[in-house]
Amino acid sequence: MRAVKAVVAAAVVIGTALTTVATAQAAPEGPPLDVPAAALERSLDCPPDAFTSDAAPILLIPGTTLTAQENFFFTYEPAFRLRDRPYCALTLPNHAMSDIQVSAEYVVRALRTMADRSGERVKIVGFSQCGMIGRWALKYWPDTREDVDEVIGLDPSNHGTLDAYATCTPLTAGCAPALWQQQTGSRFLAALNSGPETYPGIDYTSISTPTDEIVVPNLPPAASSSLNTGEGRRANISTLDVCPVHVAEHLSMGSADPVGYALVTDALDHDGPADPARIDRAVCTQLVHEGVDPVTGPTDFLAYSAGAVNQVLTYPHVAAEPALKPYATGSGDGGRSTDS
Repeated sequence: MRAVKAVVAAAVVIGTALTTVATAQAAPEGPPLDVPAAALERSLDCPPDAFTSDAAPILLIPGTTLTAQENFFFTYEPAFRLRDRPYCALTLPNHAMSDIQVSAEYVVRALRTMADRSGERVKIVGFSQCGMIGRWALKYWPDTREDVDEVIGLDPSNHGTLDAYATCTPLTAGCAPALWQQQTGSRFLAALNSGPETYPGIDYTSISTPTDEIVVPNLPPAASSSLNTGEGRRANISTLDVCPVHVAEHLSMGSADPVGYALVTDALDHDGPADPARIDRAVCTQLVHEGVDPVTGPTDFLAYSAGAVNQVLTYPHVAAEPALKPYATGSGDGGRSTDS
């Protein structure tokens, strides 16, 4: 399969070069990565068989307040092992509570590493902040667009949340950097969503629940999680599109929710974004998705939830949103490649 893809890719490059020399040039790599290479390498955890399959590997990225272990060890990792899905899990610094611009460098390195080692384009599955963070990598490091096949977000904060205004106040001496950046209308999100929100050749599935109490509002016609512009194939799907009376909150959506998982797997299994019409409605009667241990799952979920709350309460606060990096303002060496 890889050999066939290589031949096809070579033909495309040759044909493109005959049309115009400019398009045969390598995609710009964006700004240099400031995080030490050793730290970037340690953050990516891949099982021994992650790159032995012809299937595209999946990059799991946890939500704000969480590590990959906390988010996925009792949910998506055992489920993917059941289905022999190759995956790696990425742990962002400081429980994904610090500057998202720095955390995005970890994503960039992970995408490059996984695409290089597998010879396949990577599928991103991210929760909350990290259903959105891949878009920052794709925007400012354009070479990664060749490394990514799909971006699948569970309650992604693509357009932020009004909740962050109640969290980041003078009475609380501000809040964690990543919470400032996820405020609706933040400078970070204004930069992210300027220009196209999606790119051609990449499929986007944004999965949300209207009962989300963290990413607010997640209601039509302008749900925060939705992606609305650009040439990428995209689907903005509510859990109610599958199960009209389904109730799920934010942390369950990123872990054991069966409807969210069904939509993720549908996107992984088909060309293009997920399609609610393909989902077996029997999922509406399930309490958790496959791979979640019915005995230990409730205790695991409580520990996962408690850890998230602890991070919100104890992570050091800053008084204002972090400044945008020069490349995101067009004033640095990365500004040349924002939306090319």
